[in-house]
Amino acid sequence: MLYEEILDRYKDKKYLPKKEFVENIFLLLKNKKDVFKFFDKCYEPILFSIRANTLKIEIEKLKERIEKKWDVDWKKRSGLEEAFVIKTKLDAGEVGNALEHRLGYYYVQSLSSMLPSKILNVEKDSYVLDCCAAPGSKTTHLAALMQNTGVILANDISWERNIALLSNLQRCGVINTIVTSIPFQQLAKKLKITFDYILADVPCSNEGTIRKNLNIFKTWNKKLSLWLSKIQKSILCNALILLKNNGFLVYSTCTLNPEENEEVIDFALKRFPIKLEKINLKIKTREGITEWKGKEYNKELKKAIRIWPQDFDSEGFFIAKIKMEK
Repeated sequence: MLYEEILDRYKDKKYLPKKEFVENIFLLLKNKKDVFKFFDKCYEPILFSIRANTLKIEIEKLKERIEKKWDVDWKKRSGLEEAFVIKTKLDAGEVGNALEHRLGYYYVQSLSSMLPSKILNVEKDSYVLDCCAAPGSKTTHLAALMQNTGVILANDISWERNIALLSNLQRCGVINTIVTSIPFQQLAKKLKITFDYILADVPCSNEGTIRKNLNIFKTWNKKLSLWLSKIQKSILCNALILLKNNGFLVYSTCTLNPEENEEVIDFALKRFPIKLEKINLKIKTREGITEWKGKEYNKELKKAIRIWPQDFDSEGFFIAKIKMEK
């Protein structure tokens, strides 16, 4: 019945969600009204957001510059002091072609995507690993938070994507980062060091980014999520081998299904001496789930968060913060 209502409500749209996708969203939200809010938001275009690059410019000075071009909303009250949402209707390529962007004064990035780096809460002069770094949104953010001190090892399996990563590091003035392009499982075996902080923003099925790409409704399938879940478990477990005792790892995806989120963390909880940290943000979040389609997950998963686009006007995200306790 719900699926028929969804089809009727959005019958004029080019792409419509598949039945199993709708059923999954309802199982997660458990509220029909909330389900409609989610899909309404999916069909609502997302505004451009940018992150001030504090390696090159002070936030207030960037604000002064961009306010001369656009109507912007500073997201300081959301705990994202570096973030601005552009409310002005933009021409194609306008944000990327702006002088401030070419000078590296800001990075075009969704608000939700800024949160994993903030939650990791890196300290200056630390050793940091970015597992799946390209094209560099989170690597450049980490470098700014570290004020270009310490060392970041930024790895991505794709050299093509690493070209964009290297370009963004240079544009943003990052000088504390080493870039590698090695399958992560091999990298974990080769490295003889451990890290204070690790960011594992892993490849996923992108369910949370539908607002930017409605074609995901067409391409979505359960088999993809299950295949990705295996890759995510491998990346996370290999990353945990490289995490120092009392070190922190943030696992994040821009997808919503538990197979790629809670199930991956639950898999690691059974194999490593780790615990989850409580995440406190100034925006609305919902706690991780501990049961999915007959599977029971560790109660620690309640400390993880899921960000829904109807709660926070950005992309959907899942984030968990892990502490190693050997």
